[in-house]
Amino acid sequence: MSSGRRPGRVRRSGRTARIRSGSAVPVRNRKPLYLTAVAVVTVVALGLVAWFSPLLSARTITVVGNVGVPSEEVLAALAVPAGTPLLRVDAGAAAQRVAAIAKVDHARVERRYPSTIRVTVVERTPAVFYDAPEGTHLMDASGVAYAIEPAPPGVPRLKVADPSRDDPATTDALTALTALTAMPAPLRPQVTEISAGSLSDIHLTLADGRQLVWGSAEGSAYKAAIVLPLLGQPGQVYDVSSPDLPTVR
Repeated sequence: MSSGRRPGRVRRSGRTARIRSGSAVPVRNRKPLYLTAVAVVTVVALGLVAWFSPLLSARTITVVGNVGVPSEEVLAALAVPAGTPLLRVDAGAAAQRVAAIAKVDHARVERRYPSTIRVTVVERTPAVFYDAPEGTHLMDASGVAYAIEPAPPGVPRLKVADPSRDDPATTDALTALTALTAMPAPLRPQVTEISAGSLSDIHLTLADGRQLVWGSAEGSAYKAAIVLPLLGQPGQVYDVSSPDLPTVR
């Protein structure tokens, strides 16, 4: 007995949907897929333009922060030819090349669109100098000897048997000097010489000829704190090698 419904129709929620055998279900709302494809193509196109186009290339290179290192030397170490697309510039590798200059402590290289590379140089500063047959060597606070040239005013002489970054006596002498540098009072500029005959025999000479017997580098911050009031007492030798029992003579 016929139900009165026509074959090929399914009634659902008051609407009639026609189903045909073998036909594909239509894809609704293709717009999001189209927009995604356009976005991908645009990004790829922009990347290709940035990678190959001279519009986003290095036309200006600025060097800042250098005083003792000529800009020409920095540019030579940077090794980025004019016209190089900025995306092809390896900023990290370029900074390492600049930092390899003896007088440079570290460097930063930045790509600034559309066409500038900025190089920021931080130079080494001398903590001490020492004398050698080939001339006066400047050494920074980390123990790196980086230049052979006259020492600037106020830089103390270092006297150790083997001045170098790997020498324990050098390291301890620099530790003591760094502790004095951290003090707010103007004691550090008064130091004209620092010597270390051994790891426990650091001596500092002040501009007026007075001597500071430092001992070892251990407790240098504490020693630096107590030596200032101690220097207010009359004497020539101020011994803080045992900081809990300082002496003046």
